[in-house]
Amino acid sequence: MNLYRSVRAVTGASGNGPIDWAAVAEAAKSATEPGSIELSAEQKTGYATDVRDARTRVREVSGVSFDVPDTIEIQNRHHWIDANITTFKRVMEPVEEHGPSVLPGVSRVVNTGTMSFMLALLGNNVLGQYDPLLLADGEGDDHALYFVHPNIERIAGKLDVDFDRFRRWIAFHEVTHAAEFGAAPWLSGHLESRMESGIEALAHGEVDREAFRELDAVMTSVEGYAELLMDEAFDDEYEDLRRKIEARRKGMNPLSKLVRRMLGLGMKRRQYERGKEFFEYVVDAESVETATKVWDGPENLPSDDELDHPERWLARIE
Repeated sequence: MNLYRSVRAVTGASGNGPIDWAAVAEAAKSATEPGSIELSAEQKTGYATDVRDARTRVREVSGVSFDVPDTIEIQNRHHWIDANITTFKRVMEPVEEHGPSVLPGVSRVVNTGTMSFMLALLGNNVLGQYDPLLLADGEGDDHALYFVHPNIERIAGKLDVDFDRFRRWIAFHEVTHAAEFGAAPWLSGHLESRMESGIEALAHGEVDREAFRELDAVMTSVEGYAELLMDEAFDDEYEDLRRKIEARRKGMNPLSKLVRRMLGLGMKRRQYERGKEFFEYVVDAESVETATKVWDGPENLPSDDELDHPERWLARIE
């Protein structure tokens, strides 16, 4: 880790756009220890086995046929930062096209520093990621699955839990997301259209509240259904893992909590909880098969109101 080099990269940000992405990459990685991915043969086999078992179990409980990416990437923190800079750059392109006028009074250095800080912080905390490669150009793989091994190892140690069990839990969670996008081939395009609408409005200095409201509702469904499948598919009790992670989050200092809110991580937690409550109601009232109908088409997605009143969603789709 070289904080001087990180600061120098940010202050030296250049180019025509509001963000210097090369400087973002250098600054974020200079502020982050990459961590080791020297895995034993047993650890490599463990990741592969966890993903394979998760795919089998999730298929069984959901009734959905889906594939996981051909290549499962075991990443260090720098690998994850590089992969997600590509994603952030795609998402921000409409804003960048309109140049500094979109963010009057905000300099390229500030934008570059903010993005670097976000990626460095996330890179130090992300455990696993199913990436549907939204807004990609269609070349190469159409989805990806990452495990940030140094973070999984570090957090398992801090929580004082068995590494193999913790790794397996992360694998099952990420594979549930692969199941969702496999069940709904239209989901990527739907998310992209909502993202593009919201970002395009921001690029013109406006806020498309409806687009962001719909995007939040979709992501709440995604996170909630993943929790449902985890409850049904995981082959071990894991309430202790969830409880320890929650306790760690609540024990953060005020600055860390503020940063989490700034990055939208509090919203993500709310999506988990709200979506889980919605799908628990649906399964208790009907079945997992009924819950899976949410992926039959975009018209079956619950609205913001229906997420709080799942009985209205059931009445509409039955």
